[in-house]
Amino acid sequence: MKIDSNGHSTTRWPLLEPPEQKPRVHRPNLLKRRPWHVLEAPTGEFPAVDAEEAMGPQLPDEATVNFVLDLSLRIGEVQMASGAGASDVTATIIAIAGALGLPHCEVDVIFTSITVTCHRGSDLSPVTALRVVRSRSLDYTRLTETEKLIRQIVRGNVGAEQAQQELERITQASHPYPRWTATLAWGGVAAFITLLLGGGLDIALVAFVISGVIDRIGRFVNRYGLPFFFQQVIGGLVATLSAMAIVSFNVLTTDKPTLVVAAAVTVLLSGLSTVSAVQDAITGYNVTAAGRTMETALMSAGLIAGVVLALRIAVMLGLPRTPLPDVPTSTATQLPMVVLGGAGAAACFALASYSKMRAMLVAAAAGGIGAAVYGSLMLARLDGVSSSAIAATLVGFCGGVLARRLGVTPLVVAVSGITPLLPGLSTYRGLYQIGVEPSGNISTLMTAVAIGLALAAGVVLGEWLAQPVRTGLGRLERRFAGPRMAGPLEPTERSLE
Repeated sequence: MKIDSNGHSTTRWPLLEPPEQKPRVHRPNLLKRRPWHVLEAPTGEFPAVDAEEAMGPQLPDEATVNFVLDLSLRIGEVQMASGAGASDVTATIIAIAGALGLPHCEVDVIFTSITVTCHRGSDLSPVTALRVVRSRSLDYTRLTETEKLIRQIVRGNVGAEQAQQELERITQASHPYPRWTATLAWGGVAAFITLLLGGGLDIALVAFVISGVIDRIGRFVNRYGLPFFFQQVIGGLVATLSAMAIVSFNVLTTDKPTLVVAAAVTVLLSGLSTVSAVQDAITGYNVTAAGRTMETALMSAGLIAGVVLALRIAVMLGLPRTPLPDVPTSTATQLPMVVLGGAGAAACFALASYSKMRAMLVAAAAGGIGAAVYGSLMLARLDGVSSSAIAATLVGFCGGVLARRLGVTPLVVAVSGITPLLPGLSTYRGLYQIGVEPSGNISTLMTAVAIGLALAAGVVLGEWLAQPVRTGLGRLERRFAGPRMAGPLEPTERSLE
C-alpha cells in the first residue's frame, strides 16, 4: 500500500497490471538450417545461440497467467455444456486469452474436457490448465449472457477481474423461469408438432399432456441419478403405451392417433446434440465429433428400445394395434397450418431451453421460415431429405445473418429452427415396421437418420454461407476455417488491465 501526495492510500493489484516490459534485442532465428547443413560441421556462419537470451513473447507473471487461463476455461465450459461446437469453443478461448494478454495459447477440446497451454518463450516452461465438462444443460439465457460477456472482453471494455465476477454471477444465477414453465413448453412443442403433421386440436391436446407427463417423469428419475439412456427408454415406453391405451378406450375419434407418439418422439429427439456433432466433424474436430455422435446414437438407441418394448407389450396384452401412420399429404391449403406449427414448436423449444422473449421471437421466425420452405418443397414433390436440407440451410443462413444483430446467439436460432423438422414421424414409422410387422424394413429408419443428418449439415452450411454476408464483418469472418455458431467473431489482442 502506498500514500499519495493528498494523503490517500492506493492499492495495486498485481493480477490486473502487466509486469514492466524489458527491452528486447531482436536477433534472427539461428535455429533455422537447411537440410544439408545438418550433416556439415558448424562454421562461423551459424554462431551458437546465447542460452541466457529468452526467445518468444514476454508474458505477465505466473499468477496472472493462471487467472486468465481459468477464466477462459470456465467460459469455454459454459459454451461446451450448452452445445456449442468445438471450433467455437476453441476460437472463444484463444480470443479471450489474447485480449487479456496471452497471445500464444494452444487449445485442445474433446467431448468431456478442455485443455489450454500458454507458451512463455524458451526460458520458461509452458503453463497448462484443464477443465472437465461434467454437466450439460439447455439454458440459452446463460449462453446468451456469456456471449455478451465475451464480446465485452474482446472489445476491451471489461478487465480480467471484472469478467471473472460477471461470469460468477451468470453461472450461479437460477433459471429465468420455474421448472413447470419448461414442462408446459415441452408439451407445447408436441402440440404444435401434431398440427404441423396434420393432426387436429384433440390430438394436439393429448400430445401436450403426454409430453408434459414424460418431462415430469424424467425430472423425477433424474433426481436419483438414473442415466439418460434409461430416461429415453422410459420416455419412448410411456409415449407409445399411452397412444395404445387411447386407441383401446376410444378416447380419440380420429384415424391418426399415432401422431401423438410421433410428436413425443420428436420432443425426445430435440435434446440430442446432432448439430454440434456434425459441426465438429465438418470442422475437423473428429474426436469431439465421435464422442457426440456416440452420445446421440446411444440416446437414440434408448428411444428405440422404449418404443419397440411398448409395441411388444401391446401385442402381448392384446391391445388394438394402432395403424401405421401415413406420411401427411401436402396441399396448398395446409401450408399456413404447417407454418404455424413450425413457428410455435420453435418458440416453445426456445422457452423450454430457458430463452428470453427476444430469442423466442427470433426462434419462432426461424421455425416458421423453415417450415414454410419445407412445406413448399414438399408441394413441389421434392423428397424429404432434400427438402429438410434446403430448409435447414436457410434457417442457418438467416440465423447467421440476423441473430447477432438482434442480440441472439446463432446456435439458439439454429437448433430451435430445425426442431419442428426433426424426423419424429419417420422414426416411429421405422420402429413400427421393425417391431410389429413380420417382415421388418429398416429403410424407413435409415431415411429418418438421413433426414437428421441433412438438417444438421444444412444448418452448418447455412451459417458458413452467412459469414461473408454480415455487414461490415465479412472480411474478418472469412479468416475462420469453419462456421461460427457461438463465441466472438474475431480474436483481438489487448494488454491485461
